[in-house]
Amino acid sequence: MKIPSYQQNLLSDTQRLTAFYEAIKEKSRGIIYDLGTGSGVFSSWAAPLASFVYAVEKDRHTAKFAQKNLKSFKNISIKINDAKNITFNEKADLIICEMMDTALIDEDQVPVLNSVRKYLKKNGDIIPCAVFNGLEAIHLKNNHPIYQEGESADYELRSKLLIYDKIDFKKFIKENVKYQINIPINTDGTVSGIKITTFTLLTPQLICGPTPMLNPPLLIPTNPLKMKKGENIIVNLEYTMGGGLDTLKASVKRIP
Repeated sequence: MKIPSYQQNLLSDTQRLTAFYEAIKEKSRGIIYDLGTGSGVFSSWAAPLASFVYAVEKDRHTAKFAQKNLKSFKNISIKINDAKNITFNEKADLIICEMMDTALIDEDQVPVLNSVRKYLKKNGDIIPCAVFNGLEAIHLKNNHPIYQEGESADYELRSKLLIYDKIDFKKFIKENVKYQINIPINTDGTVSGIKITTFTLLTPQLICGPTPMLNPPLLIPTNPLKMKKGENIIVNLEYTMGGGLDTLKASVKRIP
């Protein structure tokens, strides 16, 4: 399969690929949209089980690779366009859309699905179907948001993981969000950041945790607070889904 370098990184993430392969094998049927098709690997898995696949890719350079990789499939049409701008002539039994990043902040997953969901049949499916977002209080030495790659980031945990949101992709999703999250502190020390972890629900029975190329944990600095075990903080967190990391605002406050 011919692919650009970024797509090579995606295809090297075997945990991510295995999860999507199992979901696509289970759910593929009828009319399928593959939004952000990239190298075309998801379309190549779906096509033998589908009547027709619409593979959409807005990057022209990447789309040329997909065209070469998928040329042997007679039931795939590649559209070079932003999925948010396309009018589809027939409704989908399945939408595959992996424009994912942690908490859905920095990629177009939510804006795209909010635009395209109207073309999904009432009994249709979306892969992934949902995500869970979890948060932990940390002591962070960075002063800017950073994705955790392996064990490279320098931080210390100050709380247990708390799931603060579940997002169902079949429902309309508010893109501008604000949260106030109560976090119990379980370790003495300074809280100066938060860690967001996103868990991806490929199907109702198949969940995938963070992988190198699918939602690595995001570490976000906050104002510092000296805390003791047993005390609680309120995390004020806001961002725009699909708006980018520049929309992130996070602060912490001690609960008296």
